[in-house]
Amino acid sequence: MRNLFRASALTSLAVLLAAPTSVTAQPSGPFVVAETKRSFARLAEAIESIGDSEGTIQIAPGRYTECAVQNAGRVSFVAREPGTVTFDGGVCEGKATLVLRGRGAIVQGLRFTHATVPDGNGAGIRLERSDLIVSNTQFIDAQSGILTAEDPSSSITIDRSTFSGLGKDPRGNGAHSIYIGRYRELNVTYSRFERGMGGHYVKSRAPIVRISGSNFDDSRGLHTNYMIDLPNGAAGRITDNTFLNGLNKDNHSVLVAVAAEGSLNSPSGLLIDRNRVILMPGYPWTTAFVGNWAGDMPTVLNNQLPRGMTDLRDPVDHGPLQYLRTETLSLGRKLWALFSTP
Repeated sequence: MRNLFRASALTSLAVLLAAPTSVTAQPSGPFVVAETKRSFARLAEAIESIGDSEGTIQIAPGRYTECAVQNAGRVSFVAREPGTVTFDGGVCEGKATLVLRGRGAIVQGLRFTHATVPDGNGAGIRLERSDLIVSNTQFIDAQSGILTAEDPSSSITIDRSTFSGLGKDPRGNGAHSIYIGRYRELNVTYSRFERGMGGHYVKSRAPIVRISGSNFDDSRGLHTNYMIDLPNGAAGRITDNTFLNGLNKDNHSVLVAVAAEGSLNSPSGLLIDRNRVILMPGYPWTTAFVGNWAGDMPTVLNNQLPRGMTDLRDPVDHGPLQYLRTETLSLGRKLWALFSTP
């Protein structure tokens, strides 16, 4: 009996000694690197642990006032439960909540708010190089949602995300909801832009843009400008979007501006098709859907416009372009424009 009791005690002791191993393996900090299962109290520490490798940082539900800089590697920033993670007001390097200059980044299921800086360019994300994919993410009440530098070899993809209350802050400083520098291409799908506080909803200098299935709701906008600004022209597609133009804009001339700052990229390969435009009741201004400052012409077809709205205007000529220049292209030229667009 004594030997049996002794064996039982030794077994219990072994179980107790083994127990702490399983406890310490459980994440204790809110930032967990999925590949290593290591947890961290600060986002910057989690990024540093990945180094120049690839890693996914899973973020626990909560409100965080910190910011972080990614200098290397490919990092995914993913909410453990989409919609439950808010980064509120943290700004690194006087730029943004996330400053990204590694070899690539993915942002999924997060919420960024209240990013402001004295020069008016505070952003949820400042992208300085490499590819970026953003999905199911919200940018709310700040100066800018996403602001980038230039990287002609890289692309940006935004899907099912919301940009609301961006532009000028209470001090009058601000930027645009999205401002993309000279990246290779910009892709925006199934996203929502609303309640702009100044500037443009989308401004892009990328030579290729694809914006589709998205909503631009300016009904509660204030001091807003263009819905989409392609200041240097672009090829690509702007298709199947809905635009609701509001009353409190600083610029009522056009909704989509092409090459207003110089035609570095010919818009001859730009297709603007199957979009719907709605004006707020009582809208008194004469507004064109597309304004083109370039010598080359975009293709503008099959858009549902309010009565009296011109679909394409050449601001250089201070008036609407000939309707025939866009709508009565020969069938062969229409097909060429459609299938040659990237």
